[in-house]
Amino acid sequence: MSALDAKPRLSRLEAAWVIARRDFIAVLFSRAFLFFLLGPLFPVIVGGLAGSIGKQNSVQAISTEIGLAMSAEDNAAMLAAREQLANELGGGLPDMRVVPEAQSEPDFDAKAFLEQRRGNYIAIVVGTRDAPELVGTSGQVGRWQGPVGLIAAASLQTVPTQFPTIKRTTVASSAASERSTRLRTAQASQMVLFLLTMLLAGMVLSNLAEEKGNKIIEILAAAIPMDSVFMGKLFAMLGVSFVGIAVWGVFGWGFWTVAEDAIITVTGTDYSELPGPAVGWPIFVALGIAYFSMAYLLLGSLFLTIGAMASTVREVQTLSMPVTMLQLMVFFLAAATLSDAGSSLELLAVAFPLSSPFAMLARAALDETVWTHAAALAWQAVWVGLLVKGGSMLFRKRVMKSGGAGHEKKSRRKWGFASRTRADATAEPAE
Repeated sequence: MSALDAKPRLSRLEAAWVIARRDFIAVLFSRAFLFFLLGPLFPVIVGGLAGSIGKQNSVQAISTEIGLAMSAEDNAAMLAAREQLANELGGGLPDMRVVPEAQSEPDFDAKAFLEQRRGNYIAIVVGTRDAPELVGTSGQVGRWQGPVGLIAAASLQTVPTQFPTIKRTTVASSAASERSTRLRTAQASQMVLFLLTMLLAGMVLSNLAEEKGNKIIEILAAAIPMDSVFMGKLFAMLGVSFVGIAVWGVFGWGFWTVAEDAIITVTGTDYSELPGPAVGWPIFVALGIAYFSMAYLLLGSLFLTIGAMASTVREVQTLSMPVTMLQLMVFFLAAATLSDAGSSLELLAVAFPLSSPFAMLARAALDETVWTHAAALAWQAVWVGLLVKGGSMLFRKRVMKSGGAGHEKKSRRKWGFASRTRADATAEPAE
């Protein structure tokens, strides 16, 4: 054999690329991946229906309506005064409605009426406009006594019925409002990052269980270093995750385009002007992608090691609960630091590798400093390498029953993967 015929072994990076490409194509073109893409749609649909029904029920159940049980003249004057004040004050006044039972029952007793839980009133006004009496619980009477007195005074025209026009001068934002809106952005970004990692990182738990069962992992270990196998599988699942996010994003954008008005009506929130992060939206989106990648690789490296130690799918399902608890603890650690920027707890969340992506993404929404994110990403990348290396070493020692190159040579002889090194390939053939 000449030196040109001998092929050197793949480098660790090339081996990882081979594994990543193999797993990415295998998962992407499988039928299970289609069901995986459809999976999140059902919780979204159920959650949307439950939210709309719950809001409708809460609106119907929670009433701020005060009943009027006075004379017909006094009731009409109170309703007119309430409408006039509502137009001038813009809110803060209770809804009022005439109690029909008070008109049809000559001996109407407001206290007994409320104690019998008839109607849906928080309180009832009896007496006259000159001497109104508010009947209700102590909390409701204390809350609405002032507004009811104002309405009664307005019906008697003892308060100004014409309010002076006030000149309005507005500012774009204040320090308090800017901090509040950025805090909302930080909370939302952490929640989205947590949901995506919780939904997607769990895929790597069962990644090695099937290959261990049919001995494929032994063939891979014979030909390729285990840390390259781990790294390749991690990046393959990361690529699959980005494909899933892209598909969900397209469907989400299409759904928003069609049902924007209905969503705003159901949620009661106008999303036309989202609160901007401190670093600006372009940098914030780029950092969001980077921190999702790091969070996925960090958690995925742990999950891949845990899943590699499991022998069956049943064991993987048993391990899913502590894995979920780990994700929740990491999220709660990062979320607890939102209001304490610069505190020891916040610095701990930034330094701890698993919570660092969540804490730093929130910092991007609250702080304009950018260079810290480069340092944080480098720190997280170092820990990805350490976790992959440690997981592969633990897998070789505990599962493959070997600690180093001796097992690799034995596996190559067993599976017929004997190969020549670069030095052997360039050596002169013996005569």
